[in-house]
Amino acid sequence: MRWLVLFSAMVFYPAAACAALNVFACEPEWAALAQELGGDKVSAVSATTAFQDPHHIEARPSLIARMRNADLVVCSGSELEIGWLPLLLTQSGNGRVQPGSPGYLEASQYVVKLEVPRVVDRSMGDVHPGGNPHIHTDPRNIAKVAAVLAERLARLDAANAATYRSRGESFDKRWREAIGRWEQQAARLKGVALVEHHKGFTYLINWLGMRDVGDLEPKPGIPPTTSHLAGLVEQMKQAPAKMIVYSSYDDPKAAQFLSQRTGIPSVMLPFTVGGSDKAKDLFGYFDDIVARLLGPLQ
Repeated sequence: MRWLVLFSAMVFYPAAACAALNVFACEPEWAALAQELGGDKVSAVSATTAFQDPHHIEARPSLIARMRNADLVVCSGSELEIGWLPLLLTQSGNGRVQPGSPGYLEASQYVVKLEVPRVVDRSMGDVHPGGNPHIHTDPRNIAKVAAVLAERLARLDAANAATYRSRGESFDKRWREAIGRWEQQAARLKGVALVEHHKGFTYLINWLGMRDVGDLEPKPGIPPTTSHLAGLVEQMKQAPAKMIVYSSYDDPKAAQFLSQRTGIPSVMLPFTVGGSDKAKDLFGYFDDIVARLLGPLQ
């Protein structure tokens, strides 16, 4: 029996020591970032895809099960996931990842947020009281969150802390070099006017110095209406934009309608990692976004 106990310890204890840290990400960008920083020390999954509106997700049993096994939850926050994340957290019964614990991280809390309303009421549509939550479309915000996330991984998995910090430093160096490249490539976009479907690319537009001169949604979260689109057609006749952008999860019909009636090209932008064939990781995501935005200027 003593030999059996010793054998069991030899077999199972090393496996437990090498087990990956389970990261539950609300959105693909944070799963991709966690994997960049953790490598084989981390197993990251995303609750959503680039083809789903992260505001409206069903709290499925499979997501509850994943939350139950998570060591760390990483979400955008600023009430982006208010319709489904609280239910997942409650139903999972996982005390390690509840708000306020080391296993819970809201990315938007570590950057300067845009479009913070002074007053909020229902007549304004789906407005977030804490500001626009789609911070990931500015790569400078990704760098800030990466520094916080690397330290959080190190705290939760002290045995591999040196690995997380080393990978964090490597990522930061490569990322800042990539930002410089993207900014050089996108220099021609400064001041370029566009029409946006939803306020999903506010941080991207701010980073590149572009101008949002109209929105297909009459109010945030409210589907485009015929009367609103007709008004945009008239507006574009007086002061046309260079492009109409919509995300990988938006219905393209409204953008196509406005494009057909104004001659302004419509451009689909991957909303996050996985939103296009080239956006396979964070680097490919911004490579593709910059290339797609430059297309109408060729």
